[in-house]
Amino acid sequence: MSVIEKLEPKVLWKHFDEIRKIPHCSKHEEKIRNYLLDFAKQQGLKSKVDKPGNVVISKPASSGMEDRPVVILQSHMDMVCEKNSDVDHDFTKDPIKLKIKGDILTADGTTLGADDGIGIATSLAVLEDKTLKHGPIEALFTVDEETGLTGAFALKSDMLTGKIMLNIDSEDFGVITVGCAGGGNSKITLPIKKQQNDGDMDSILIKISGLRGGHSGIDVYEQRGNAVKLLVRMLWKTSQNHDLCLTDIKGGDKHNAIPREAYAKVSIGKTDKSSFISNLKAEEKDILEEIKPIDPNFKMEIEDIEKLDMALDKNSQVKLLNLLHGLPHGVDKMSYDIPDLVETSTNLATVSLDENNALIGLSSRSSIMSALQDFRDRIRATATLSGAKITEEIPYPGWKPNLKSNLLAHSKKIFKEMYGEEPTVEAIHAGLECGIIGEKFPGMDMISIGPTIKYPHSPEEQVHISTVDKFYKYVLKILETV
Repeated sequence: MSVIEKLEPKVLWKHFDEIRKIPHCSKHEEKIRNYLLDFAKQQGLKSKVDKPGNVVISKPASSGMEDRPVVILQSHMDMVCEKNSDVDHDFTKDPIKLKIKGDILTADGTTLGADDGIGIATSLAVLEDKTLKHGPIEALFTVDEETGLTGAFALKSDMLTGKIMLNIDSEDFGVITVGCAGGGNSKITLPIKKQQNDGDMDSILIKISGLRGGHSGIDVYEQRGNAVKLLVRMLWKTSQNHDLCLTDIKGGDKHNAIPREAYAKVSIGKTDKSSFISNLKAEEKDILEEIKPIDPNFKMEIEDIEKLDMALDKNSQVKLLNLLHGLPHGVDKMSYDIPDLVETSTNLATVSLDENNALIGLSSRSSIMSALQDFRDRIRATATLSGAKITEEIPYPGWKPNLKSNLLAHSKKIFKEMYGEEPTVEAIHAGLECGIIGEKFPGMDMISIGPTIKYPHSPEEQVHISTVDKFYKYVLKILETV
């Protein structure tokens, strides 16, 4: 029996229990799409699919409510697939393993997929329940939200008829989101050369782990440790006094997740090895003292490995470490207009080496497009100084708050009636598809809501169970009264 089988609302958790068994990492949504289409067929509902794979399922209005406006329920099919390195889990076939402790639902060493599995399950529950009262509904399920919002970018005007949209991809119950940051990814390619490792040397593996990671937008304000930046800091500093030879470095996996783990393979002279390791451990101690309040489990592990024959030549090594150490990560500016809102940030997300190049990925965000472009220009300038090439993905737009929205006013009123307090209205430092959809469908009245989901994009991801039932009832009341 599933640990969530008896949770309320049963119809929503039933679908979430099925969703967590279906592989649906970003860019691999085929099986979850088939699940949605089979569901529509079983329920006798109309569905359609566009070329990129977005799905719309339509449900007619309840009897007597045919004159109500069409409401769009919008969620995304894909999830961020992250796991701890010591966890045996294959996202292409293994179901997500669930754990409950009190009011908290988590996974066992992997991301949970509540972002946006809860959103999908909410839409399916509404579509399935024939006792509900509502006007016509269009449930939109987009693909590849997490890696580039490509499904939303590819939407055509014939996919939707509604002009009112509930985006159900927010992560804080009691908060109505009315704006979000725009963003864009940068990919840096630094040419490298390798040479033979000469001399009497030992080779070691240096591994950084124990960091919390998290969502590169929502969690960036907490200044959590970045495994890539911390490892590079240690290598850069020790390379000033030791003749180390770097053979490999790798860290991070997703552009929208703060790197939790990273490793490097280096060679060092036998006579210098002890001093080198001592200096690494001293730097580890300093770093832990700095980040202990937010990342108390940070640790470095050093392991002897078979002697490495090749390493970067000195020029390539110096350029790479200088570049990685100099590239920005974290909050750049806070908003002048909205208290406690991050305006502009970047995530140094990934680094790896192939035979001829170092490959570095960054993801930048800002609620002001000119500030976003300036930040990306600074990344380009830094890369150019190192002789690297940089390519920039087309940025996605932010979502400008409309505080005069009729849907916002109505939703605030409903929340106050249901729960006896005013909801918080805010913008977030993360990408939502609302900005893109709003540009494609002018006049769309939108809000974003959800239950409380903490630490998405990391194995710490959790759902506060009690908020799911409250959130679902809130959605139903909006649909009944809008």
